[in-house]
Amino acid sequence: MRLSNLVNRLRQFRSLHHWIGIAIVFFMIFSSVTGLLLGWKKNVDLLQPPTIKGASVDVAEWVSYETVVRNANRALDSVKHELPGIERIDARPDKGIIKVVYLNYWEVQIDGKTGKAVSVGPRHADWIEHLHDGSIISEGFKLFYTNYIGWGLLVMSITGFWLWYGPRRIRKVKHLPEP
Repeated sequence: MRLSNLVNRLRQFRSLHHWIGIAIVFFMIFSSVTGLLLGWKKNVDLLQPPTIKGASVDVAEWVSYETVVRNANRALDSVKHELPGIERIDARPDKGIIKVVYLNYWEVQIDGKTGKAVSVGPRHADWIEHLHDGSIISEGFKLFYTNYIGWGLLVMSITGFWLWYGPRRIRKVKHLPEP
């Protein structure tokens, strides 16, 4: 009786593993590829512009944020001929740089002391991140997508472990003397 229970449970887990795997394989591959790209974003200039070193790390010498935004807007407008909204302003005191990141996945790096634009470039890593977590579609989809992937991976891990461990248990039970 114990052996047949083990065999039946193993068959159920194999079927569950099979169907869950089919249901999530595309999303797992997609998430893996975008995750690999995000892991390299600081090392590949194509994904995200490298942070330039500014003239001064002393924040007391820096220009105002008003000057930063004005000069960043001018620099982006000269390259893209459009001015989307600003997503965030990222000050890097240790580098002497202020990054102005726009909603269209571009950034302008401003020297904190001089207020001059020292770099204008696309931030491919940002839209890849939004693809990776599903937020490029909507916040609701992001919640669904991350739960779908997370629970699917958890079930795959548990059933995969049982598919590895189950046959070992069956062999062990087969070799036990019957009561």
